[in-house]
Amino acid sequence: MNRIFVALVLSFFSFPVLADGHATGDAEAGKKAFNKCKSCHMIVSDEGDVIVKGGKTGPNLWNIASRSMGTLEGFKYSKLMVAAAEQELLMDEANFHAYLSDPTAWIQEAIGGKGKSKMLKQRVKEKDAVNIWAFLAAHSDS
Repeated sequence: MNRIFVALVLSFFSFPVLADGHATGDAEAGKKAFNKCKSCHMIVSDEGDVIVKGGKTGPNLWNIASRSMGTLEGFKYSKLMVAAAEQELLMDEANFHAYLSDPTAWIQEAIGGKGKSKMLKQRVKEKDAVNIWAFLAAHSDS
């Protein structure tokens, strides 16, 4: 519960910085940091251009910035993520950082539900998370 509170507080204080819709990190550094993610995630454009060849355990992260969570067609999400989709919970920079810190606990708190996220809790430095988001945002329409 303390982690969720800290994540929510950090999200609140980072909101003014993130409010303009621009990623705050370094996309080039994020590309390198994304190597930790590609065992489960790929980035492939809608046209089929492969940006990062990765695993299929997690959803394709192409165009993830400001997409409703749990809405990538063809991917089998957990019940918890399906509930997030039904509530139109957006994946933005603040939510990405909070989600990455403890996926199951954060999403349970965000939607007021129970269940388990398929995403494992990751040990990602805050600086890397900021840069990964910048890299993902660079491969999104918004």
